[in-house]
Amino acid sequence: MQGWKVEAMITVHVTSDDSMMFQLPNTPLAGLQAHSIGVPWLPILSKGNEEEEIDDLENGIRGASDVRLAFERVKNDTEAIDFPDDLILKTDGLEIDALVVGALRSDYQKTRIERMCERLNLISYCPLWHHIPESHMESLVEHGFDVRIVSVSTDGLGEQWLGVKIDKKTLDSLSMISSQFRFNLDGEGGEFETIVVDAPHMKQRIEVLGRPEWKGNRGIWVIDSAKLS
Repeated sequence: MQGWKVEAMITVHVTSDDSMMFQLPNTPLAGLQAHSIGVPWLPILSKGNEEEEIDDLENGIRGASDVRLAFERVKNDTEAIDFPDDLILKTDGLEIDALVVGALRSDYQKTRIERMCERLNLISYCPLWHHIPESHMESLVEHGFDVRIVSVSTDGLGEQWLGVKIDKKTLDSLSMISSQFRFNLDGEGGEFETIVVDAPHMKQRIEVLGRPEWKGNRGIWVIDSAKLS
């Protein structure tokens, strides 16, 4: 919408169980998203160490990481995903002017991205920064995004929410629960995480099947199969 040419989609795949910066569950689906959008994919590995994960991202953008190794690790970690044979990996670094990130209100994430972009002489662009949660979530539904909840970790959201598509009905329920239990409607505090399996800018939707894995007071949606339709 800004008239920019998108050079690649970048995804940090965290190989440990924790990260202060990046999403953990189901990030390899970004490879299918990139192919559906029609852009190369740059997967980057990170152990999720707080003082190193932004450096892992920077090294990937500079072209100093092993993209083929990252892709093989991603495939080994997620055998359920059917990556297209003609998936294009961005292996030679990026010649870009700006980095577009999806931060909503996390100063921790935004400031670290901005410092990295200063070192790389890039524009750091956060188009969703400080969007009103209700408006942000409603716009996803109104514009035809197919968003699925893939993890929950807050009071009020149980196993039944894993794999749920966010539409008008489920968003109304989510809004009432978020008001009752006082968590962010957009999940920005880590209360839940999502994936996108279809959107207006995607040429093919992602057909995905999964199952809930519940661990007492939190859970994830484990993907059993995912492929482009």
